Amino acid sequence: MTGDNRLHLQTRPRVSFIGLEGAYSHLACAEALGELVPLPCSTFEEACAALADGRAVRAMIPIENNQVGRVADIHQLLPEADLAIVGEHFQTVEHRLLVPPGASLHSIEAVHSHVQALAQCHTFLRDLGVRDVVEADTAGAASTVAALGDPAHAAIASDLAAELFGLEVLAEEIADSPNNTTRFIILARQRVTPHPDDGPVITTILFKVRSVPAALYKALGGFATNGVNLTKLESYLLGDRFTVAQFYADLVGHPEDPRVALALEELRFFSEWLQILGTYPAHRFRGLPGRSGAPTPNAKQ
Repeated sequence: MTGDNRLHLQTRPRVSFIGLEGAYSHLACAEALGELVPLPCSTFEEACAALADGRAVRAMIPIENNQVGRVADIHQLLPEADLAIVGEHFQTVEHRLLVPPGASLHSIEAVHSHVQALAQCHTFLRDLGVRDVVEADTAGAASTVAALGDPAHAAIASDLAAELFGLEVLAEEIADSPNNTTRFIILARQRVTPHPDDGPVITTILFKVRSVPAALYKALGGFATNGVNLTKLESYLLGDRFTVAQFYADLVGHPEDPRVALALEELRFFSEWLQILGTYPAHRFRGLPGRSGAPTPNAKQ
């Protein structure tokens, strides 16, 4: 790469993500925000700090997986980050068996990957008769196998990791379940709220109900009476006394929609506090009426 090209990459807007280059988070950045330069980060805090101090204009954060559930601590860390959700992306996780050039199924003795990826490919690995080697992430596993250059070692990772680390894809679709999907949220320093008429949107909220009997039941009653669909509701204990809970919810609708506004008004009445983390276009993966694609949030703001 020439000096001019390196300078161009340094000056282009960036999107921070958690993991190494070649990780599934990197793949999500490439698919959803391909015009931005990926910026690898070690932790959620580091990815958000890069966004807050201007090194990045967006952050791509995994929030849940349909096979292993929510990503630990992310929901609790979001209020402290003081950032807004401006988009979402659903990334299909397609595990590949990656090997150094010249390796074969018969030469492999050990397979490296993240513990969850190894578990998701349990049947394939059992039939192959190899030992598991747990790594910090899938991209790191690919990097390790590439550095070893030993046909006895393979990695479970993405096509992108194979390309970046010079490995060959020896087997595809090796996961026990073919429907492995991770949902990401896209963060920005400022809100980018779509117009109510622009199509289906998701609004993400955090709230804590008052400590009175049936408070949660009453707080959520407004969504039922106003016909507002909650697609996600989770609770998180606060402090160390197991008595105070915070709730995270995704709803279909815009806060300026009269039905949503009434539901949120009732929720506020029974809550100690409520925070709207963002309103953003619903991704096409949801299959909501009126949206044929998932527009890319404006990365220039």
